[in-house]
Amino acid sequence: MGYSIDEIKMSNRIFYYLLKYRELKEGESELYKAYSENENITQLVKEQGEASESFVKKYGGVVYLIPKEENDFLGYSKAELRKILCKSSANDKDYYLSQFVILTLLVTFYNSQGISSKSRDYIKIGEFLNIISDRLNDGVSRTNGENGGIAFENILERFESLKSSDKKSISKTTKEGFVNTILKFLDDQGLIYYIQSDDMIKTTKKLDNFMDWNLLNKNNYDRVLRALGEEVNE
Repeated sequence: MGYSIDEIKMSNRIFYYLLKYRELKEGESELYKAYSENENITQLVKEQGEASESFVKKYGGVVYLIPKEENDFLGYSKAELRKILCKSSANDKDYYLSQFVILTLLVTFYNSQGISSKSRDYIKIGEFLNIISDRLNDGVSRTNGENGGIAFENILERFESLKSSDKKSISKTTKEGFVNTILKFLDDQGLIYYIQSDDMIKTTKKLDNFMDWNLLNKNNYDRVLRALGEEVNE
């Protein structure tokens, strides 16, 4: 397929915009119109995304640049995430606990198989902490010391070793502080609204769109459930 010089130039402009802002919204500029209405430009931008180990996806009136799982140039490496989400002396248990917290947040908000995967509008911090604890204990009970999948006993041990606080602690040595750091990171990424004054978590439209695209695909939804150690009926 042949592309015109103008189409190549426009696709380069769009991809640079996505690299800079990670998303392109409807009505923001002529870039969105060009991406949406010209199939050649759409294909060129997607190919640039693929060459950069990323997906370029449009849903909900927004074009997103989404780094693939192994892409630690546009995304985050394990070492970078551990440094951001955990305390300075963190080990793999801390890192896996942080990932478990994020997975638990996702399945708490998005577990519907209807028109939208979203099943609730908000969650309070206290309830979320209880859900994390319940899921870890359930995981330990289900696996009963068996190997494979998530090491629930190790992660539960790490979670329970964190102190509990009745106050709004920001120390990563407390359960509240550990989760607080993760929520602030997700808020900074534009994925949630972490309303600290109300001890409340809400999701953004960006995350809603992304999860609808992923979780309404049953294979992806089942993959998340398996990652949490739950049985999946085929």
